[in-house]
Amino acid sequence: MISRRDFGKIAAAALPLAAAHAAKIDSKVDGVQIGAQSYSFRDRPMDKAIEAYKEVGLGECEMWQGHVEPASQLRGAEAREELRKWRLNTPLDHFAQVRKQWDDAGILLYAYNLSFNDSFTDQEIDRGFQMARAMGVKVITASSTVTAAKRVAPFADKYKIIVAMHGHDNLADPNQFAKPESFETAMKMSKYFWVNLDIGHFVSAGYDPLPYLEQHHDRIATLHIKDRNKAHANLPFGQGETPIKPVLQMLKKNKWRIPANIEYEYKGEDAVAEVKKCFQYMKEALA
Repeated sequence: MISRRDFGKIAAAALPLAAAHAAKIDSKVDGVQIGAQSYSFRDRPMDKAIEAYKEVGLGECEMWQGHVEPASQLRGAEAREELRKWRLNTPLDHFAQVRKQWDDAGILLYAYNLSFNDSFTDQEIDRGFQMARAMGVKVITASSTVTAAKRVAPFADKYKIIVAMHGHDNLADPNQFAKPESFETAMKMSKYFWVNLDIGHFVSAGYDPLPYLEQHHDRIATLHIKDRNKAHANLPFGQGETPIKPVLQMLKKNKWRIPANIEYEYKGEDAVAEVKKCFQYMKEALA
């Protein structure tokens, strides 16, 4: 098993030398690294998302695949095949340039969100790890399935890249990551399989993230911070049933180096303004 200390060394070694000299945005609060899933800025392309991070003052990013992959005018099977070809044929230098854009903005690109599912070919899975390596990240977050995870495991072992499974709240489908047992099943497949704990979805599924975090923090690569209730609604921070403050205080008290990434999903007028509110809420929760 990879310890959190060993993982920290691996992640630090993966940072490009150029990044060490960039003017970095510091969004740590009392030792807790706060960042965002770039899906929070899904209403704009990647270059504009980078500007949004700078405006909010966030210095760490888990990048949504939609900010890297091209949009298609096609639909159905044709669109899927077009995306597959793009993944397999796009030069890896392209992904190195993606990393450079974040570095130049002073933002740490910590993880790439690529959601392996049952439609991925083995060649496509392999290429996903090559993309992550080209971007210099040591974590891939994935809204995957249990069956897809079985096929991904050998590639995680091959590339020595953490794959953190993201949970939702679909308890009816045993192939989805929602129950703690699903995460446990995945973590037995590979020492590189960890958890991307979405505390909002975890609560929405009927579970308490605090004891889970206490028990499994050594295999949690990142947190998604959102506020939801057990009726499956996304709400502004502080209006739902998710224990955001206790979770952040737990990170602070134990000095666990787990990024707490805002994932803005509730309805608001402007993504930047709403993410600023989320960030402020988290800063106050850590005071």
